[in-house]
Order: sequence, then C-alpha cells, then structure tokens
Amino acid sequence: MGRPPILPTDQKFALVLRVVTGELTAAEAAREVGVSEQSVSNWRRQFIEGGRNGLAGEGGRDAETESLMAELTQENATLKATIGELYIELRKYSRGAAARPPVRRGKVHPGPRVN
Repeated sequence: MGRPPILPTDQKFALVLRVVTGELTAAEAAREVGVSEQSVSNWRRQFIEGGRNGLAGEGGRDAETESLMAELTQENATLKATIGELYIELRKYSRGAAARPPVRRGKVHPGPRVN
C-alpha cells in the first residue's frame, strides 16, 4: 500500500473514537478511509497517550518542548528589552534637528546612467 492520504485531524479523531468505543475494528476503520491498519493503530495509540498526558497535567508537552518554550520565552523578553532601549535611543535623536544622529557621508555611487 502506498503513502496513506492525509486526513484532517477531526476525521482521524472521529475514526479513532469509533475504534475505541468498539463500533469499528482497526481493520474496518482502515478500509473505510483507505489507510493501513497500522496507521489507525498509531492514531489510537497517540490518542490514548495524549489523553493520559492531559490527565496527568502535562498537556501533551514533553521535556524537549518545555525546554524550547522556556528558551523562546527568554529570547522574547530579551528582544522586547532591546526594542525598548532602541526606542528610547530613537526618541533622543528625534527631539530636534541639532540632536539628529550623524549622517554617514562617503562616496556616493551615481548608479547607471539613463539617457
């Protein structure tokens, strides 16, 4: 059997519920949507693990995800602080013409001539 079609999450959810409640076997569910029985079994396993993690208060996040979230939260705070500092610096220079930041002057390349 080739690569199974990509099913929307809602459709997988409904199918797995029917398997878990005994309405369908994994084989029947697989035939119904045109995927392998192994795919349905994997979805059922993922469904049960997700439910177990949710009841344990983990919300489905593993240690790696938590670590990444903490790192991104810290990076976000650093970027916000940097933006704040740059905003204050910009406000200093925009108070008057005499206090404008220095303009970099150098060779100006005229670019291609248009006739």
